[in-house]
Amino acid sequence: MPAKYFEIRWHARAGQGAKSASQMLAEAALEMGKYVQSFPEYGAERTGAPMKAFNRIAEEPILVHSSVETPDVVVIIDDTMLGNPDLVAGVKEDTIFIVNTTRDIDYVREKLGVKGKVCIIPATDIALEEIKRGIPNTVMLGSIAKVTGVITLESAEKRIRKTFEKKFSEEVVEANVRALRRGFEEVKCNG
Repeated sequence: MPAKYFEIRWHARAGQGAKSASQMLAEAALEMGKYVQSFPEYGAERTGAPMKAFNRIAEEPILVHSSVETPDVVVIIDDTMLGNPDLVAGVKEDTIFIVNTTRDIDYVREKLGVKGKVCIIPATDIALEEIKRGIPNTVMLGSIAKVTGVITLESAEKRIRKTFEKKFSEEVVEANVRALRRGFEEVKCNG
């Protein structure tokens, strides 16, 4: 029987932190003893251009090294991308969508054209409140921890502290931890 990988596909615009969040997710899962992959895919490399990032997480070595074609979770960091057919390419009936938006679930479901589980979080708003910058990646990480359980909130918090303590003040680290926790607590899903 082939190995089962938990696969996540991120959709964002370059500069929104999807690559960094994908990397932090992988590192948090790695610290939990899991096997991981994290890699981005860019078109034209410019700020604002659509980009994708991918994660694979498993309990055993990952032998596949291609883009994620049939994701278990699709993370959408920029809701202006809703309606783009790339977002739903290869999705399954049980694929979960986690979307950074202030819109409601029915609107998101209609724009995506899906019937499955849709989760929403106003991640950019939370990031602006907590971090004072509109970079929603730590909020999205908290939402992923809550919705999927693939990482724990504790492992994500530990990863944020480890990554950010080298580069930022204690104040910035704590702001990101608060943003992470709010992503975990405030994500809303249908069903």
